[in-house]
Amino acid sequence: MDHNASIDRRRLLGWGGLAAAGVVAGTSLVGAQPGHADQAPADDHRIPPDTLPGGAYDRYVAQLAAQGRFSGVVLLSHHGRTVLSRSYGMADREKGIANHEGTAFSLSSAGKPFHAVAILQLAQQGRLRLSDTVGDHLKGFAKDIAEQVTVHHLLSGTSGLDSPAEDVQRVFQSRDEVHEYYEQRARQAKLAGVPGSPDAAHEEAEVTISALIVEAVTGTTYWDYAQENIFRRCGMTGSAFYTRPQWLTDAHIAHPYMTLADGSVVDAIRNLDKSSPDQDVLGKNPGRAFIDAPGDGGFATAPDLVRFARALGDGTLLDRPWADVLTAPKIPHGPGSFGSYGIPVSIVNGQWMYQRAGGNPGVGANWDIYPYTGWVGVILGNGGDVPLREMIGQEMQAITGAPAGGGTGG
Repeated sequence: MDHNASIDRRRLLGWGGLAAAGVVAGTSLVGAQPGHADQAPADDHRIPPDTLPGGAYDRYVAQLAAQGRFSGVVLLSHHGRTVLSRSYGMADREKGIANHEGTAFSLSSAGKPFHAVAILQLAQQGRLRLSDTVGDHLKGFAKDIAEQVTVHHLLSGTSGLDSPAEDVQRVFQSRDEVHEYYEQRARQAKLAGVPGSPDAAHEEAEVTISALIVEAVTGTTYWDYAQENIFRRCGMTGSAFYTRPQWLTDAHIAHPYMTLADGSVVDAIRNLDKSSPDQDVLGKNPGRAFIDAPGDGGFATAPDLVRFARALGDGTLLDRPWADVLTAPKIPHGPGSFGSYGIPVSIVNGQWMYQRAGGNPGVGANWDIYPYTGWVGVILGNGGDVPLREMIGQEMQAITGAPAGGGTGG
């Protein structure tokens, strides 16, 4: 990742969203040739020229790829119609498999909103309340956590919990081992602040505890619940909580290419002994997980994320009032930037933008929803140097016309 993006990655991927990260919609790059796009709808005057094939955003991404700075897929969709779809680089270099629109990429934290959707589905059904405490659904937590921390606190990142350090070197061998480790880690969390007080970064324990509540209420694993009630309901046929054996063998899943301290690049999933030198993800290797932690991650294709975005707005996943509860701004993080339930929301050039990013060694993922105008933007990368923050700014500028040099919060 480039130096500036590396500096701001933690703020970008946390609850601060884009405004807290200081995203700037920069000047478009020119000179690269268009890649492989679907035909854009030419009969709609509402399509900004910069979003079209051959437009500013297309040329910018093509130049990134030509410079070796982007491997992955970008997609722009307007009211469900693909305006721009580009694929660059290799999903599996060893097997010669190229990235394409149907390639599934690791989402990292860009998959965290799924657990918030799951909780709100259960709230909509009357099976839990957002005012319920942890102790209303789970046993064995410390008394102060069980009695004071509510579901709302967990989803909004205001629990006051402090998570213990993660063992990033551990190589997991089963779903049960992953579940046991993250549940134990969540139970070791301490109440370090006052529940309800704003926090700039979501604690991992909040995500895990939310997933454990889903499991306690439904009697199934979080992974299986989300697969059935989110992915399947949306028609996300290329998306799942894939395991490491599937990551190694399934030709439609992109491998993460991680940059090492000496500048060399390795397939992280095939080199579990190698670790990232990046300070934001120091010592990590995403392949060491057998499956993503409960409440986190997952894999998705770009078209599937568009389906997810549209399902949030058309009643497929949540009735409209509950969808509004999901995205309503709750915690201010900066001018025009707020935390909601799992999805940072920002005011960009006079319109709302819902956004979630994720990053890991060899992984860069982001999806943006512009509900006022029907746009959805997806960026999925499988290289360690993807300038995700910069790419989000360029996409935002192409869609909203936000001026170069302008942040998301105005």
